[in-house]
Amino acid sequence: MGGRKLVWGALVCCGVLGCAPAAAGAPRASEVCGDACDGLDPGQADGDRVPVTRQVGQRTVALHLDDPRSMGWAAIEGARAGDSVWVDRSFDGSRSWDGPLGETSAPGDGSWRSAMFNVDDPANRGVGALRACAKTADSAEIGCTPWARSTRNAAGPGQAAATALMMLYDRGTGLFDGGGWWTSANALTALIDEMPAMGSYEYVIGDVYDRNLGAWDGNFTSEALDDTAWWGLAWIAAYDRTGDRRYLDTARADADHLQSGWNDECGGGVTWKTDPGSGKNAITNELHLQLNAALHNRIPGDTEHLDRARAEWEWFRGTGMINQDGLVNDGLHECRNNGATTWTYNQGVLLGGLVELHRATGDEQLLAEARRLADASTGAADLHDDSGILVEPCEPDCDPDGPPFKGAYVRNLGVLNRELADHPYTGYLRRQADSAMRHRTELDMYGLAWNGPLDRISHERQLSAVDLLTAAEG
Repeated sequence: MGGRKLVWGALVCCGVLGCAPAAAGAPRASEVCGDACDGLDPGQADGDRVPVTRQVGQRTVALHLDDPRSMGWAAIEGARAGDSVWVDRSFDGSRSWDGPLGETSAPGDGSWRSAMFNVDDPANRGVGALRACAKTADSAEIGCTPWARSTRNAAGPGQAAATALMMLYDRGTGLFDGGGWWTSANALTALIDEMPAMGSYEYVIGDVYDRNLGAWDGNFTSEALDDTAWWGLAWIAAYDRTGDRRYLDTARADADHLQSGWNDECGGGVTWKTDPGSGKNAITNELHLQLNAALHNRIPGDTEHLDRARAEWEWFRGTGMINQDGLVNDGLHECRNNGATTWTYNQGVLLGGLVELHRATGDEQLLAEARRLADASTGAADLHDDSGILVEPCEPDCDPDGPPFKGAYVRNLGVLNRELADHPYTGYLRRQADSAMRHRTELDMYGLAWNGPLDRISHERQLSAVDLLTAAEG
């Protein structure tokens, strides 16, 4: 068959294992079925998009995607007899994978392709990605394309980023990346905020709840009061999405646990941990304000949570933690502003708290104060690079805690932006989003720096991107 070009539709592999056996020792994946089952002939594809390619010697290997069916196949152009081609599939954002799937060898020169394989595993709620790989017969060189997926659950940038975040969801632990605790609360909140545009991953709310309700001290409480508050806000979002009363009840339990840290040191405020000597910082008290005001707005006839929120704001604004530049420092030292880092999330969560308190009281001065603070943070030179893109003070090395901070900032800036009639921060948010999108991967994964380069993938980085894109979409 030397020199004869194999046309599409001829000599294709028709079974799950392809026309040739997989390499010795290669892992075998179970057959996955979606709209169709693994092993479908690409001649039956309803669409054909090529998002990624790779040169392997003198050949070109390409991943083809049938977006309507959410399936894909590998193809090789310029093949020589004996070249092999296959698909790899990952359900954890490419950290591990099954493959080779459908490995098949070209019987002659020309073009060759594998069978089709599903991107996702609906039966097991696996959110997947594919890549195409090839091995040349004359040099045994192996090369694979970058990972990519279909456009299912990715109609817009926010949906695509949310789907990429779901690739990092650990179905065994009910957390993201296997064990992130307070960051998983933020990841869940980011997903819920994007769900009105998508809805496909609503099952994750109950899954996270059921798997982790008994963790730590129960009801998502622990000695870290800020962690407890992040979970409380996640369950507020879950209640808003589903109307399920158990989520609201858990948020109330979290708020009560948080309130246990209130004491008279420095005139009030909640401590960082249940230990009374752990000190008082900005983020825990901002979360205390937001969670209690949010609960009041969702509990008919409530006065207790409103009283807590009012007392928190009166105390907070009198502490001096808001400095003369309109930025919030990290906390108190000897009952005075400690002058420490102005983390972005300290600038953002306070905005969300003031919006919730405004909704509770109708006090327009609260929105005016929020706008003053937002103007200060969106214009702060120390929080932006020369092109005006938001930068966390710890960049480029923010692990382990810093990567989600910018997400909390833009999430709450977006809340304020929607509350204000003239939506003054829309341009700012879209500028941030446009920059971040220029540095994403083919899988819609994002790194720490929204102006690049992409450093690495993690759920903390990804949740911030989902927050940003959701806020920019309005």
